[in-house]
Amino acid sequence: MVSKATKERERYEVLKAMLEDRRRDIHDKLRSLRENLPGQVADVKDAEEQSVDDFVRDVELALVEMKSQTLGRIDEAIQRLEDGAYGTCADCADEIAEPRLKALPFATLCIACQEQEEERRAAERSGQARASVFMPRAEP
Repeated sequence: MVSKATKERERYEVLKAMLEDRRRDIHDKLRSLRENLPGQVADVKDAEEQSVDDFVRDVELALVEMKSQTLGRIDEAIQRLEDGAYGTCADCADEIAEPRLKALPFATLCIACQEQEEERRAAERSGQARASVFMPRAEP
C-alpha cells in the first residue's frame, strides 16, 4: 500500500517537472524571439515598408512581453509548489482540478472562482464604457 506522503511526493515531482518543462520552453522561445528580432536596417524604406516593419517589430516585442509575464507566473507557481500552496484556489481554498493545472500550470484560481473574476471584470469594463459614453465632453 502506497502511503499518502508517497503519493504527495510523486504529485509534487510530476508538477515540478511540468512547471520546469514549461519554464524551459518559454526561455527557449524568448531566446529565439530575441535572436530573430529585426535589427535596425540602414536601408531607405518608403512609408509603407517602414510601417510594416514597425508593426512586425511591435508584435514581436509584445510576444516577448507576454512570454516574460508567463515566465514570471510559472516562477510564482514553482514557489507556491515549494511552499505547499500550489493547486489550491487563492479565493476559496478548494483544490484546483488537475486538468486545469495541466492546461494552465500557473493557475491560482479554480474554474468557478476564475469565472466569477472574469464576470466581475467584464461588469467593470461595461460600467466604465457606459460611463465614458454618458460623460459630457469638456469644452475647449
